[in-house]
Amino acid sequence: MTLKDTLVPTYIQMLGALSAWLDKASDQLSADRAATIMRARLAPDMFPLFTQICFSCVQAQEGIFRLRQEEMPASVGALLADGRNADTTTPTIADARARIAETLRIVEAAAADAPDLSPDAPLAHTLPNGMVFDLTAAQYVRDWALPQLYFHVMAAYAILRAEGVGIGKADFVAHMFPFLRPGTMPKPG
Repeated sequence: MTLKDTLVPTYIQMLGALSAWLDKASDQLSADRAATIMRARLAPDMFPLFTQICFSCVQAQEGIFRLRQEEMPASVGALLADGRNADTTTPTIADARARIAETLRIVEAAAADAPDLSPDAPLAHTLPNGMVFDLTAAQYVRDWALPQLYFHVMAAYAILRAEGVGIGKADFVAHMFPFLRPGTMPKPG
């Protein structure tokens, strides 16, 4: 198993999609609405959009460095702090896009010389509350790293949709269009 083949393509395509959705939000929303959308949430007890974006970036960086068996870079702590403090600051769409761009740079650089890792390699995943999951590398990727990324990306997608940004399923799976067989795209109408 290599990071280049497993996590990196997914992280790059989903964070790229998230950035593209934010571009659409910038284009479609009034300046006043764009200035406040980072604080929007689906439910009172859920994190706001900016936190979902920061945590998407955390998941991408964490997955890479955990599988590299390295300490988390300072950028992970900064993203966690930014996400946790989203209600006390005024983050912008540009701030969110900057977090995504930096994460993409980190992921791509870390993957450039990523070592091969046995799918059976043991991995202890410790949560901040003290819980520890004993997994193999393959279980970590399948059952934690990818689902956690998709959870936060999907929450961001849902918040943007709920706030009136015109995105849809095609925006979520935009990475699939290069594989579309010619002549099979349905015609509008």
